[in-house]
Amino acid sequence: MTKNARPLSLRVPEPKGRPGDAPDFSGLILDAAGAVDRPDTAVEPAAIRDLAFRLVRVLDEDGKAVGPWNPRLDAETLRRGLVAMILTRAFDDRMHRAHRQGKTSFYMKCTGEEAIAVAQGMVLPREDMGFPTYRQQGLLIARGYPLVDMMNQIYSNAADPIKGRQLPIMYSSKEFGFFTISGNLGTQVPQAVGWAMASAYKGDDKLAVAWTGDGATAEGDFHSALTFAAVYRAPVILNIVNNQWAISSFQGIAGGDETTFASKAIGYGLPALRVDGNDFLAVWAATQWAEERARANLGATVIELFSYRGAPHSTSDDPTRYRPADEADLWPLGDPIQRLRQHLTVIGEWDDARHEAALRHAVEQVRDAGKASEAVGTLGQSRPSVKTMFEDVYATEDWRLVEQRREVGV
Repeated sequence: MTKNARPLSLRVPEPKGRPGDAPDFSGLILDAAGAVDRPDTAVEPAAIRDLAFRLVRVLDEDGKAVGPWNPRLDAETLRRGLVAMILTRAFDDRMHRAHRQGKTSFYMKCTGEEAIAVAQGMVLPREDMGFPTYRQQGLLIARGYPLVDMMNQIYSNAADPIKGRQLPIMYSSKEFGFFTISGNLGTQVPQAVGWAMASAYKGDDKLAVAWTGDGATAEGDFHSALTFAAVYRAPVILNIVNNQWAISSFQGIAGGDETTFASKAIGYGLPALRVDGNDFLAVWAATQWAEERARANLGATVIELFSYRGAPHSTSDDPTRYRPADEADLWPLGDPIQRLRQHLTVIGEWDDARHEAALRHAVEQVRDAGKASEAVGTLGQSRPSVKTMFEDVYATEDWRLVEQRREVGV
């Protein structure tokens, strides 16, 4: 019997920086803006394997839009995108404070990731169904979903549009293409693929789009979804938001040190793009490319959106316990709001006065929505009527439901 010359050892990946260390991003692979070619949407996936390892970027360090992925958006569209990102951040900040004031039990911010949901929410019509995580609030905000309804759901008050049936921040709106958020991450990916398969089976023209984090790509649900998406050419866009950190574990625990997350698509025969998630124009262009491919009945695309989680994972998390305190500030791809602001300023369509006005207006909108929502009640001050638990269960009331309603007296 052959024995090893030395004992085996288990490798446990470790991040490059812990609290007290200097942030180290020297290992990042960052193509220059405009350096990556844009293939035809009908390309065979095998012919673009390298795009799973490159990084699609449009905005350069000077704020100019360069290269073949430049979507050449008009100034009004760019301004709408910037304003929506500003509003998303203002909403986040107020709701985080509301948690600290005891007005809600839970909140999750998307600081630093606003370009992802906002750009994709603007590219894709709300008739397509989104299967988001809890950091795509920008999807609803960019599409004009009422802020007061979002707050009512967070407070679980009497005006909660989903009647207290979900945790705070797990929004749901069929009208705005926002499928109910799954608390168990990873499950929304096969849900999206299944929805897309049904759309294709019916001969419909609607796409599905899913978002998941880097950590959830290590779950079985993610890989099952890719199998079905590839085999049945489901019209779906599968987004991996690589914000470098799962709950408190860095992306290497899910395999990010071995290869890119986008490259996980290669083994399934799916096309993959790796994109600067803090570049509004790059996110727009990549999403548009994947949309065109899906609408041409060419199937799914996997997009890794390379970003950084600037805030805690949630209000239950303290990132200072596991990463350098200033890591978010030194992220090499910068802040998505500031980058789009710089671009609009460079092309003469924005200035400091406009920016300050947009910041003030966002704060006012959020404050007004907050006053309206808090007038209904914050956590524990009001709640949906007990009778709502018997609603939306069956199209026609079952006799057992009638009995239960009678027992409760509603």
